[in-house]
Amino acid sequence: MAPPVNLKQSSSSSSAAQTLTTTTAHDARLLVRETLRISAGLASAPTDSSPSTLPLVSGAGLEASRKLGLVENEFVSSSLRLICCEELDGRRWQYVAESDPSGRSFKKGSFRALSLQTPQVPYDGMMAFVRSYVVPEGFPDSVTPSYVPYMTWRALKHFFGGAMGVFTTQTLLSSVGVSRNRATPGAVAINWILKDGAGRVGKMLFARQGKKFDYDLKQLRFAGDLLMELGAGVELATAAVPHLFLPLACAANVVKNVAAVTSTSTRTPIYKAFAKGENIGDVTAKGECVGNIADLLGTGMSILISKRNPSLVTTFALLSCGYVFSSYQEVKSVVLYTLNRARFTVAVESFLKTGRVPSLKEGNKNENIFSFPWLKDRHVVLGPRFKDAFQDPGAYLAIEPFFEREKYIVTYNPSKDQVYALLKDQAKSDDILKAAFHAHVLSYFIHSSYGGRLTSQKQRKDGNLNTVPTPVDLEAHIAESFKIVSTSYGLFKHKAAEQGWTMSESLLNPGRARLC
Repeated sequence: MAPPVNLKQSSSSSSAAQTLTTTTAHDARLLVRETLRISAGLASAPTDSSPSTLPLVSGAGLEASRKLGLVENEFVSSSLRLICCEELDGRRWQYVAESDPSGRSFKKGSFRALSLQTPQVPYDGMMAFVRSYVVPEGFPDSVTPSYVPYMTWRALKHFFGGAMGVFTTQTLLSSVGVSRNRATPGAVAINWILKDGAGRVGKMLFARQGKKFDYDLKQLRFAGDLLMELGAGVELATAAVPHLFLPLACAANVVKNVAAVTSTSTRTPIYKAFAKGENIGDVTAKGECVGNIADLLGTGMSILISKRNPSLVTTFALLSCGYVFSSYQEVKSVVLYTLNRARFTVAVESFLKTGRVPSLKEGNKNENIFSFPWLKDRHVVLGPRFKDAFQDPGAYLAIEPFFEREKYIVTYNPSKDQVYALLKDQAKSDDILKAAFHAHVLSYFIHSSYGGRLTSQKQRKDGNLNTVPTPVDLEAHIAESFKIVSTSYGLFKHKAAEQGWTMSESLLNPGRARLC
């Protein structure tokens, strides 16, 4: 680099230097504008030009410097030099310093940071403060699109829940005798302790559901919210029969603690579905904060309403409807990428009807939230006992040759109107998935051929099964389903993977029975 050439100090340069060191508002704006111009010039300068050694030039050197973008016409005599730029949370700063007359070093104490944005108005500052508590860092790029509708319905649900809590607590205190002095403090304390103890027992007993919290989490989450409202209704019922406070309060607390276990156990998988990257802790913290804020708002509103002594029945009906509706919309808005039983059924039926696998959003939208894990009335049963699948040995021996090379056996029981997929002890993960796919294909063929549900409950009890497949028809359906499965199972897996679905046999909750 050529040695720096000193500029002649004129009256204009002295004025500019004086302007840069003043602290008035006008001078500050002038300083920011100058640094912006210098920053733009440096962006187009060669990479070997160091800002810390940029010279002050004149004459031919000045003209060359202008071409390089290092100085501007309005600030030719300025000794200000840009050191670097910095960005934090969308805000930008520039670090500058003043060169000494030699241009080789900087004046002592001249190093400073300049903000490149205008001061925030109070409203923007308040909104930024609120956002830091209710949305994850990097929002909206740090979460999936389904995060916003989920948190909206979650906040509304907690609002109704907080409002309901005021009335249930008021009713319990009144029933136990605190507000009317119907009991001694010792008896009140014992009743309250027994109520809480019963709730803890219920919480421990429901924990045995185990993996159901992972693969049927939407169904369990909604069921837990229904139980929460049931418990609230039982607590309000103590106002009508205060002498039955202890049994009713214990029952209500058991139900509500079961609901609390369900909510806690399904929380992490849901938040995990929203997180992009390693920010699940941030997403969880912000989600819980939103719930607490809504709960407090609902509590405050309910306190104001309770002073007017509204009807408990009317209040419970309105708040419960709002809570249950919000809960249903909350779980429906969650978009999970795993195929559990309900979503697997949606995917296979769509594939058989249209030849395509639904997208993540479409599959979750069509999932049946009311297919609770403990219900037995299902079209397809995976991994059942042998005695549940076959009525007599002849039926098994007739179809067993079809599955000689497979690790499973699929059949239909007309008395129960269910398709069963029995698993052999050598069945691996892909064999279980294939068995589930085959069972849904067979169920689709049978129900399509016979127009929906084949028999009513009354027909099964009366033995009137003239509209069900005969053994010969069943064998024909099984043979036809074999052809479809052999050519379509691989294609189904490929299309499911293209849509972003993750398949695992554990998510289908197969039974533990295996054929030896």
